[in-house]
Amino acid sequence: MAQAEALSDVALMEQLVRREPSALERLYDRYARPVYSLILRITRQVPAAEEIVQDVFLQLWHNAHRYEAARGRLEPWLFALARNRALDYLRLKSEKQRRLEDPIEVQPGTFSNPDFESSLDLRRRTERVRGMLDALPSKQRQAIELAFFEGLTHSEIAQSLSEPLGTVKSWIRAGLLRLREALEGSV
Repeated sequence: MAQAEALSDVALMEQLVRREPSALERLYDRYARPVYSLILRITRQVPAAEEIVQDVFLQLWHNAHRYEAARGRLEPWLFALARNRALDYLRLKSEKQRRLEDPIEVQPGTFSNPDFESSLDLRRRTERVRGMLDALPSKQRQAIELAFFEGLTHSEIAQSLSEPLGTVKSWIRAGLLRLREALEGSV
C-alpha cells in the first residue's frame, strides 16, 4: 500500500488516462485542499468553491489525456485549471448577483490531512511564494494579484491602478518572470 501512495503524479495521470478510478481518488486526496484554497480565495464563496473543485476534478478525469508531463509538473497545470474555472465562474455572474451573495469570512477549515509531510511541504511552498510576492515592488505585486486572484484583465488593472496599459503588462510579465526564476532557483 505504501508503494501505491508514493506513485508520482505522472504515474497517476497515466492510470487516469486508462480510466482507473483509484488514480483520481489519490490525486483528489493529494490536491483537493490546495485547489479548494485557491478557488476560495478567488471566488470568496464556499458553495461555489466546493462546486468548482468538483468540476476541476471531473475535468481532470475527462481530459487526462491532455496533460503532457514533458511540459511541466501536474500541480501548476491543475492550479491553472482551477484558476480558470474560478475566473469563468466570476465572469458568468453579474455584479448584482455577486453582491447579493454573502461573502465569507475566511477562517481556517477543519480538514483532516493524514499526509502531514505533503501538507507541510505545501505550507512551505505557499510561504515561499508569498515571500517572493512580497519581495516584488508594490505596484508590480498589486498588478499580479489583481490579475490572478481578482481575475481582472490588463485593461481593468491599468484603469484600477491609473497606469498606462503597457506599463501594467510590463509589470506583470517582469514580475512573473522574477517569480519563475526564484521558484526554479529554489528547487
